Amino acid sequence: MASNQATTEPSAEGQGQEAPGASQLKAVLLSPGYLKLLLLAALIGIPVSLVAFGFVSLEHELQHWIWESLPDALGYSSQPPWWWPLPTLALAGLLVAPVLVRMPGHGGHLPVKGLGGPPQPPKALPSIVLAALIVLPLGASLGPEAPLMALGGALALLGVARAKREAQPKAATIIGMAGSTAAIATIFGNPLVGCVMVLEAAGLGGPQLLLLVVPCLLASGIGAVVFTGFGHWTGLGIGALSLPSLPTSGTPDAGDFLWGIPVAALIAVVIVGAQSLGWSTAVFTRLRTGPRTVVCAVAVGVCTAAYALFSGRSPEEAALSGQAMLGQLAASPHALGVGALVLLVLFKSLAWGISLGSLRGGPIFPAVLIGAAIGLACSGLPGFGTASGLSVGLAASGAAITGLPVTATLLAILLVGNNAADAAPLMVVAATVSFVVATMLRRKAPAELA
Repeated sequence: MASNQATTEPSAEGQGQEAPGASQLKAVLLSPGYLKLLLLAALIGIPVSLVAFGFVSLEHELQHWIWESLPDALGYSSQPPWWWPLPTLALAGLLVAPVLVRMPGHGGHLPVKGLGGPPQPPKALPSIVLAALIVLPLGASLGPEAPLMALGGALALLGVARAKREAQPKAATIIGMAGSTAAIATIFGNPLVGCVMVLEAAGLGGPQLLLLVVPCLLASGIGAVVFTGFGHWTGLGIGALSLPSLPTSGTPDAGDFLWGIPVAALIAVVIVGAQSLGWSTAVFTRLRTGPRTVVCAVAVGVCTAAYALFSGRSPEEAALSGQAMLGQLAASPHALGVGALVLLVLFKSLAWGISLGSLRGGPIFPAVLIGAAIGLACSGLPGFGTASGLSVGLAASGAAITGLPVTATLLAILLVGNNAADAAPLMVVAATVSFVVATMLRRKAPAELA
């Protein structure tokens, strides 16, 4: 009887009264302190986006010079020779080793540990930027997303006085996350991805979640407008992750789902295997970091050169973040045969795994390329189409590497553009399967690195 009575009594909402949580949220949102925090978040989005634009543009220009202009000047007009990654990665190791050993911040977050961790202090900023601008253009199999997040967070913290950070650590954390979100939104090409990533990673709920997301959404939205507009004004490439051309897609059928589930599981196995290699590499470089980092950089060069040697294709396809190669695969999914795709997955995974535990950069972009290559390699299976293979690869790889299935699905849906309405159900299933398999297989961080 007590339970029946409880269910029939009118709720606070039915009586026109606000729930306690809603009234508390309203009070915080309208408080002068929170309104000042929102204003600061909005203002932070502008300088963060401009600095991110400069960082990405410089990184792309250096990459273009090292992998296209310089080989062409030396007489290799069609593509760099197969051995090209050997000297470039050796140079990357020699140049970045002193940064990792001697400079404050040690080059920032180790990519095998995830997206970037908490906001980095401003004093670590020079080593983070320098390490990324050394290893990324010279061919490390990493992306720019983690350095960008660290850059945005550190710049945001610079906008908050040290005394204020110490007096209000929660507000400083929110501002730091807003700066990181503004920076990461630029490279993903959409401010919504960064915000969803922050929400899903935070694991918060109720009013706390909204208090965090509003500054992040504001900073990333303003930052994205400034970043994109500045790119159009200068004519420089902004380097946002995008697929300008895609294979024709139809509504996935039963065959797409039947093959999509094991393919998503396979992608998770490959991603987790490369991460395990990254953990082993991180343990290896923990002691005698300088010389062992050089050894690992050379090993990355060997893997990249081996792909070019065995496939007869450009080593650039297996080097760098993989963003350009991902666009090529989407535009011409049959340009590489199954054998070349298998070689790309094998050597790119090895190069990426070693880079995760020794160099500096982001873990997401190479993982997405590996997943897309696996999906396309499997697209010749009976009843499994090219567009479905690419969709599964994009969603499954993102979920496996980030551990954030909602973020991975959203990013994949945005990447496929006009195909999103048809491909979304398949991508949701693929991301879920990959997330579950990766979570079951992923090992804990070694005790000495925890």
